[in-house]
Amino acid sequence: MMPSFYQLLKKIIQTGIGKSRLIMAAGGLGIAMILLLIAIQAHTDFDQLLHNQRNANESADFLIINKKITNAMMGQNAKSEFTPAEITDLQKQPFTEAFGFITSNQYKVTAAAPGDLHFYTDMFFESVPDSFIDVKNDEWKWTPGDNTIPIILPNDFLNLYNFGFALSQDLPQISQETVKALPMKITISQGLMAEEFTGRIVGFSDRISSFLVPVSFMDWANGKFGAGQTPSPSRVIIKTKDPSNPLLSRYLEEKGYTTNQDKIKYSKTKLIVQTIVSVIGFFGLILLVFALLVFSMFIQLVIASCKKEIQLLVTLGTAPRQLQRYLMRQFVPLYIAIGIAALLLVAALQWWASTKLAVHDMFISPWIAVGTACAALLVLVLVYIVNRVNVRKYINAIS
Repeated sequence: MMPSFYQLLKKIIQTGIGKSRLIMAAGGLGIAMILLLIAIQAHTDFDQLLHNQRNANESADFLIINKKITNAMMGQNAKSEFTPAEITDLQKQPFTEAFGFITSNQYKVTAAAPGDLHFYTDMFFESVPDSFIDVKNDEWKWTPGDNTIPIILPNDFLNLYNFGFALSQDLPQISQETVKALPMKITISQGLMAEEFTGRIVGFSDRISSFLVPVSFMDWANGKFGAGQTPSPSRVIIKTKDPSNPLLSRYLEEKGYTTNQDKIKYSKTKLIVQTIVSVIGFFGLILLVFALLVFSMFIQLVIASCKKEIQLLVTLGTAPRQLQRYLMRQFVPLYIAIGIAALLLVAALQWWASTKLAVHDMFISPWIAVGTACAALLVLVLVYIVNRVNVRKYINAIS
C-alpha cells in the first residue's frame, strides 16, 4: 500500500516540476557556490603565498626607514631626525615585530687600500643591533684596545667598484675573497685628534646598504671623537612579517617616511588581489541569495501546480507533514549533488593552480582549505533550512 502511495505522490509532484525551471534553479545555486568557494580558497592561497616559509624571503622582512628629504628640509638636518614620539608611534604599529636604531659616526672616516690599488676615499660608518645583521661571523666583535675593526660592506658597493670604477680607471677587479684578505687603513679623526686602525672586511650584506661596524666600536668612537651628545636617529630599521602589507605602505605615505620601494612594491598588488577576491566573494553571496530566491519560487511553483492534487490527498487523510518530508527528500539529494560538484571543481582548480605555481617556485597546498569545505557545508545547511521553511509554509497554506 505504502509503495503505491509514494509512487502516486511522486507522479503528482513530478507533474509540477519543469526541467527548465529545475535546471535554472540548480544552475544558479551551483554557480553561486563555486564563486563563493573560489573566493574563500583564493584568500587562503594568497596568505600562503605571502606567509608560507617555503615562499618567504628573509631579506625582505627588514626595512630601513627614513624621512623623505624635501627642499624645505635642506640645510635643516634636525628635521630629518625621528623624534621620541615618532619612534614610539612606529614601535607600537601592528606591522613592527622588532625595532632598532641605525647609529651614524660623529667623526671623519677615511679608508686607504694597500698595495697598487691606489684606492683612497672618505667614507662613513653606521652600526645596527646584531640581531638585524644578515652576516654571521665570529670576527664580528670589538672591544676597546683592539686595533682591528671588523667591517661589513654592502654587496652593491663591491659591484659598483668592479663594474664601474675599476673598469673606467683600468684597475683590477677584485673578488669577495680578495677583499676579505686585504687589510684597509682606516683613519678616524675630529679636529686635531686622529687615530689609525686596521679595517678588515668580514662579510657582505644584501640587507643593509651601509658600511657597518660593531655597536661597541661605534659607541666608543662617538664617545671619544664625537660631540659628546647622542643625536636623534635619522634612520631606523624594523623587522616586519609582511613588507607588502597595505597598512605599512599607507602608514609610511601618511607620515612622509620612505624605505626601499622594491621591498614594498607588492603592497598595491596585494591590495588589488584582495579587492578582486572580495568582489568575487561579494558576487558569490549575491548570487547565493538569488539562488535561494529562485529555489523558493521553484518550490512554490511546484506546489502551486499540484495544488488540487495535494488538497485531495489531504482530504483523503494524508498528513501535511508527510507531504513536507516527501518533498524535502526530493530536493535534498539535488543540494548534496550540487555541493559535491562545486567542491570537486574547486579542488581540481586548486590542484591545477598549485602545479602551475610550483614551476615558478611559488608554493600553495594542492588541497582545498578546511575553511572552503566548511563554507560548502554551511551553504548546504542554509539552503536546506530556507527550503524546509518554504515547503512547510506553502504546504500549510493550501492544505
